[in-house]
Amino acid sequence: MSDLERRGGSRMTRKQREKRAYRLVLATGTFGLIGVAGILLAIVTSLGAFWPIVSLIIAAICFVILRRSVR
Repeated sequence: MSDLERRGGSRMTRKQREKRAYRLVLATGTFGLIGVAGILLAIVTSLGAFWPIVSLIIAAICFVILRRSVR
């Protein structure tokens, strides 16, 4: 008990958490928009749907990370 010190700075500050959450919101929206637009273009035209699906998967991953960080 004589060695009571604060732990190292392993936790992010509030400002860092806000910045990370903002970036995740932007990334989720951007990848989601690219994915939806790409899927629509793949349906209407002869473009492939591989990259739009990858974009939607990345958007889902960003959303999960955002939900975990906001909690």
